[in-house]
Amino acid sequence: MVEIAPGAVPSPNIWNSPRVYEIENRAVDPDGTLEAAMRAVRPWDGATVLDVGCGTGFHLPRFARDAARVVGVEPHSGLAASARRRAKDVPNVTVRVGSAQALPLPDASVDVAHARWAYFFGPGCEPGLAELDRVVRRGGAIFVIDNDATRSTFGGWFRRSLPSYDPEAVERFWSRRGFSREPLTIRWAFDSRDDLRAVLGIEFPADLADACMREHPGCEVDYAVNLWWRCP
Repeated sequence: MVEIAPGAVPSPNIWNSPRVYEIENRAVDPDGTLEAAMRAVRPWDGATVLDVGCGTGFHLPRFARDAARVVGVEPHSGLAASARRRAKDVPNVTVRVGSAQALPLPDASVDVAHARWAYFFGPGCEPGLAELDRVVRRGGAIFVIDNDATRSTFGGWFRRSLPSYDPEAVERFWSRRGFSREPLTIRWAFDSRDDLRAVLGIEFPADLADACMREHPGCEVDYAVNLWWRCP
């Protein structure tokens, strides 16, 4: 039976369709723009890295190439089990079931914290941010990657799916908490239109996913994100 850590907010895309979400993970940012931007702020060579909401562990082996230790925390026990299987031959990776509001880690035990699409919309994630402040040691860095709904093809689709979304309010939320913003443009690059259609189907309502397919040719989508970061 799948167990969910108390307080977790459901993520319907990966929780319900982990195989399709794997296709999405493989398609996101093939140029490594996000990794380069994070490394420019705070490299993780020889560091302890925390991946909050690690899902099936897609990013854990990559962090482990240079980090001394990588800890993935995931509230969905089934996904955490998949992450453990992915990293079973990577000795410096550990996966734990837990929520962002109650990270199963000691105080000041992490150098770099990474939360990719795990803190959507800002308001409401204050308990998780307090936990990051607790576990990240002085000289470390907190990275939060979120959608930039003000631009790009994907940003336009995102706004159509959530017309009440207020990008300015979200930006104020992060800025007031001392985060710096680096706007970046990445891309989805799929192997086929079928893969694009499948991913759109787990990210958007069916009618919007169909409209996106009609409107957008090819297998690539320009995708605007915000890299929010703070060094405690």
